[in-house]
Amino acid sequence: MGAARPIGCEGRSRNKGHQKIRRMKRMKKRKMIFSILLTTILIYVGILAVLYIFQSSLMFFPQRRIVSTPHESGLSYDAISFGAEDGVDISAWFVPAPDSRGTILFCHGNGGNISDRQQYIEIFHRLGLNTFIFDYRGYGRSTGRPTEDGAYRDAAAAWNYLVQKKGIAPGEIVVFGESLGGAVAAWLARAEKPGALVVSSAFTSIPDIASVHYPFFPVRLLSRYRFNTLEYLGGVTCPVLIVHSCEDEIVPFDQGRRLYDAVSGPKEFLEIRGDHNSCVMTSEDSFTTGIGDFLREHLGG
Repeated sequence: MGAARPIGCEGRSRNKGHQKIRRMKRMKKRKMIFSILLTTILIYVGILAVLYIFQSSLMFFPQRRIVSTPHESGLSYDAISFGAEDGVDISAWFVPAPDSRGTILFCHGNGGNISDRQQYIEIFHRLGLNTFIFDYRGYGRSTGRPTEDGAYRDAAAAWNYLVQKKGIAPGEIVVFGESLGGAVAAWLARAEKPGALVVSSAFTSIPDIASVHYPFFPVRLLSRYRFNTLEYLGGVTCPVLIVHSCEDEIVPFDQGRRLYDAVSGPKEFLEIRGDHNSCVMTSEDSFTTGIGDFLREHLGG
């Protein structure tokens, strides 16, 4: 009996040693988990900061270089410069069509510049429409830096140039918006009285499209931009054509349908095929026919 006592003490000592080791392991595991969580949170917050601070770089992709002109398509054109309300110089082309029955005021998307839109100009020319296409500030040869408010000012200045300088009647102007330009075009059509509005491959708003591409971030709270096409269309009274591809990988097709539903006046929907940036090329025939039929009904001629 006397010899068993040290063995019990030794057993308890070993148990205490094992418990201490287990506690240390648990503490180390907790520290590791805490470290991982903290690192994850810091990375997440860092991404949020980047999304917020560099929104302009994620929104606008201007190109300064003019890669081609309508001359390459055998079309004559006038290179024009006019001032926006705040003094920014805006660069534009006016491409006339023989015996034109209307004028397209073209609001392009967020990438490149007017020299990347030759296919549109050729289509409109074949349809007997003049094309007036301008670069937002910071794009092409326009001065300044891209902003949302600036894009609206630039579109308003382009409208004023057509109406006041060129003497074109508002009812003969078709405002056309491509992608982000759809919001600009809808804003302009709500503010003025064009003959018609065409919105192609456009999103409902920046917060809506951002939530599609960044579903794990609170982009609706972070967004400093709106470009709310859906809201603007609600106030448009002229005939509206919504064009959207069922294969658009950037702007979901259902956003095009929502834009159509937001229009309370005369409206049509043209479904085309192809991805976001090449759908007009992919569906050139149906795109041309659809726009031609729509404008023949609402512009005459």
